[in-house]
Amino acid sequence: MSQRDAIDRPRQGGYIGRAMTTLHSAEDRQTPGRGGEKRTPEAAGWMKRHGLSLAMLALFILSLLGQIAVGHADYNDNALQHGQPAIALVGYLGSGHFIEAVFENWESEFLQMAAFVFLSAYLYQIGSPDSRKLEGEPELDIDPREQMRSDSPWPVRRGGVVLRIYENSLTLALLALFAMSFFLHAHGGAREYSSEEMSHGGSAVSTLAYMRTSRFWFESLQNWQSEFLSVAALTLLSIFLRQRHSPQSKAVADPNSKTGG
Repeated sequence: MSQRDAIDRPRQGGYIGRAMTTLHSAEDRQTPGRGGEKRTPEAAGWMKRHGLSLAMLALFILSLLGQIAVGHADYNDNALQHGQPAIALVGYLGSGHFIEAVFENWESEFLQMAAFVFLSAYLYQIGSPDSRKLEGEPELDIDPREQMRSDSPWPVRRGGVVLRIYENSLTLALLALFAMSFFLHAHGGAREYSSEEMSHGGSAVSTLAYMRTSRFWFESLQNWQSEFLSVAALTLLSIFLRQRHSPQSKAVADPNSKTGG
């Protein structure tokens, strides 16, 4: 056999060659599923594919139920102390006390998320995994019309004004939820404020009138400042600290200066 033939011939006749062939075949067959087939995201269990959303919704429901229980008790305790009758749980759910308390918090949450989503599209923070990379991210900035595929969302395939709205739909949806919560906070607050005023011989106020009071803006701003602080804290702490396995953190071994996920 010539030297060239020896070089060109696949080296699978010996032990090493057979071992490497076996190893590559095993790697090709190795999958987390049963039966040797490769598992796609769709093949994973429904609970696994939606676990994060389900966990957060469960925590939300448990917290809301707890708020309803203790809020109802607090409302009735306060009513009895002022010689007023207690109300049933169903009645409490429609009270200004409950509506104001719920949407006062929702309002600040949706505002901070909308602000973070929008500002992170244009501003940078070196070292933060939630920031755009300083050198740019062509995959985020490319015109979606140039990436359109058959499985692209309908607004991308439709184009025009629909696509322009869809390009900013996450921020717009969060702002819409903020506006809804802001109004319901004001509506519930006006009812609660009016109830307190009338119990002291005053008169009821409208929602718009309540929005002009210092009390309404104190309730809003005390929540807004805490939400913006929490986002700033996450942005800055994630530069130096890590949480293994979390996509909100850089890899544990990454340098502090690494920016973007």
